Amino acid sequence: DVVESQEHYKSRWRSIWIMYLTMFLSSVGFSIVIMSVWPYLQKIDPTADASFLGWIIASYSIGQMVASPLFGLWSNHRPRREPLVISTAISVAANCLYAYVHVPRAHNKYYMLTARALVGFGAGNVAVVRSYIAGATSLTERTSAMANTSACQAVGFILGPVFQTCFTLIGEEGVTWKFLCLQLNMYTTPVLFGALLGVINIILIFAIFREHRVDDMGRQYKSINSDGEGSDVLDQNTEGSIDHVAVVALNILFFVILFVFAVFETIATPLTMDMYSWTRKEAVFYNGIILSVIGIESVIVFMVVKTLSKKTGERAILHAGLLIVLVGFFILLPWGKKLPNIQWQEIKNNSIPRTAPSEMLAPFWSLTELQLPSNHTAEPVGCPVTQSWCLNTPMIYLAQYISSDVLIGLGYPVCNVMSYTLYSKVLGPKPQGVYMGWLTASGSGARILGPVFVSQIYTHLGPRWAFSLICGVVVVSLLLLEIVYKRLIAFSVRYGRMQE
Repeated sequence: DVVESQEHYKSRWRSIWIMYLTMFLSSVGFSIVIMSVWPYLQKIDPTADASFLGWIIASYSIGQMVASPLFGLWSNHRPRREPLVISTAISVAANCLYAYVHVPRAHNKYYMLTARALVGFGAGNVAVVRSYIAGATSLTERTSAMANTSACQAVGFILGPVFQTCFTLIGEEGVTWKFLCLQLNMYTTPVLFGALLGVINIILIFAIFREHRVDDMGRQYKSINSDGEGSDVLDQNTEGSIDHVAVVALNILFFVILFVFAVFETIATPLTMDMYSWTRKEAVFYNGIILSVIGIESVIVFMVVKTLSKKTGERAILHAGLLIVLVGFFILLPWGKKLPNIQWQEIKNNSIPRTAPSEMLAPFWSLTELQLPSNHTAEPVGCPVTQSWCLNTPMIYLAQYISSDVLIGLGYPVCNVMSYTLYSKVLGPKPQGVYMGWLTASGSGARILGPVFVSQIYTHLGPRWAFSLICGVVVVSLLLLEIVYKRLIAFSVRYGRMQE
């Protein structure tokens, strides 16, 4: 056996920390502009409507879904530094393009769509990051490393809007550099800041990142994508086939986990506007606070789950996480007798014209941004009569909503970390780039389909149907987990090289 040297250990963990940073910057690249996309789009291209905004938001996930398997395949056969640098450079270039989408005289919205799709394409390096961490950690280190990776991703999602808020101090006009045709304002400065972070990330990858591989017991060995570093190591033992039933099952479970969380994020604003008669501004503000608290809760959960998994094992924790999510959505079902305030009653009392049916059928993101004509002195609030279920479906009490938020904020991070950890352990010592790419792609697909699903079901059938179907999906996923439970073991354990 080749015992890992202290120098190799330090270099390996420095490289893992660079992967944490890459994951953090990837999530910042998504969230740093999410609050300002709609006003910026309206400013640069008045022809863009709310439905086009939906495509711009979805384009990030579409780009990531396409890129993840490609970068994963690349990382299986070449040094990982190559796809990491190229993907980060694509994100930097895409952010710079976003800063210049105001320059063309026409079709500006399509340039913005392209820029966001390319940022998502660059974020496909998540597959490379996860596969590297899986290969550079032993089984005892894996859960902790995957939890840290997810925590860095969550912190990026939290801090992105914070950075955006700070940059609003610059204002809409800001400063214009005519010789560069560049406007530094509250819309462009965040993406340029993101581009700067990307350049720093590239420099650190070149300066610090090194290829390292260890087996499940922590012994170093040479990887197929090694660039010559660490030649005095064991050849990797990859005898044995991967359990593809377990791999497919975990992909399905991961899709369900991200699907239900995307539904939860999507439904928050329209649900609270309908149930509690919140205005658009109130819904965005209060839900922003709630989502920030959930983000902090998730980071804490990521840290706690590292210790808890050593006592109970990853499979049991994944099972518990899915049960918590199920309870969270079950609580959201309308149980009382009180009906929500109907918008037409408010309209009658305040002499405000009724919201058009076409507006109420718009995608969820438009519900927070619809503009009233200038002659309206107030905003219609309550559950719109155009949604027929408002007339006979009991309201969801605020205590139900808050309790559900807390439970989903607890169950989702648990399921997220355990899915990645179990997936990497099932795959074993073979290069995991492509497999991690497919897992990332399934998550991106869930984030695309979740909003579409819930916006249609909720609008036409109401919360009772929407949340009942989600509960059904989670129950099916729990049954699937029970069926494959005994197969979700580490590759080395499966072939008798290690004790579970």
